[in-house]
Amino acid sequence: MQATSYIIRGGFEGRERQRLLSRLMRPTTLGLFERIGLRTGLVCLDVGCGGGDVTFDLARIVGAAGRVLGIDIDETVLELARGEAAALRLGNVEFRKSGIMDGDIGSGFDIVYARFLLTHLNDPLGALVKMGRALKPGGLVVVEDIDFTGHFCHPKSTAFWRFVELYSQTVRRRGGDPNIGPRLPRLLIDLGCEGVQINVVQPAGIEGEVKLIHPITMESITNAVLASGLSTQKEVEDIITELYKLARDSRTVMSLPRVVQAWGCWPASGSGR
Repeated sequence: MQATSYIIRGGFEGRERQRLLSRLMRPTTLGLFERIGLRTGLVCLDVGCGGGDVTFDLARIVGAAGRVLGIDIDETVLELARGEAAALRLGNVEFRKSGIMDGDIGSGFDIVYARFLLTHLNDPLGALVKMGRALKPGGLVVVEDIDFTGHFCHPKSTAFWRFVELYSQTVRRRGGDPNIGPRLPRLLIDLGCEGVQINVVQPAGIEGEVKLIHPITMESITNAVLASGLSTQKEVEDIITELYKLARDSRTVMSLPRVVQAWGCWPASGSGR
């Protein structure tokens, strides 16, 4: 991934949003790991790992007999992740600065995983090719990504749907696909994976972080939205104010976007795309 294709603020501030999102997604991502048979002793690659929340869970599950490498383009969050790994005494995890399309990402992995990465890429299939080639024959490609228009909010909110629209349009302006989720199984089939499977999850609630993620995300994409010329500072500020108001109202229901989980087996011959 090129740094300019990612619309969400990174660094220290971005890390806090990542923590929040990871807390929301952790139950369903752990459920995915159970479905795919993640177990002790496996060697895993977490692509676009951010601050390492999922990387840490992978490391805990594969245990001391296994190994996990997390790669990302944001050196600030990677340094934070290294510190957290040390504090957690996870000696089987390593973090490295690298984009998925940058050079050699390694090989011999049992599982290569990415969450909320492909949506930001100009060439998601090309990224999947790199991921597949990093696997052992018979290894698994595992991805989770969004169908951003698949939110729901009740009662209907103009500010909420304007946020969804601005996020989607800004991602497209950078060459990404905000609704890539339903494409994932086809991409894995085109990659040459066998036994492709799919599951759909969607956290929602009437209180707490599942609602706060929306104004925080709007704050985090403000610079990219304004740079794209899609909105004004005044409109963005008004949207953020209204989203916080909705989040505090215990009578409103808000969801994350639909999240598609998809996985498939790299051919035992190693002869995928």
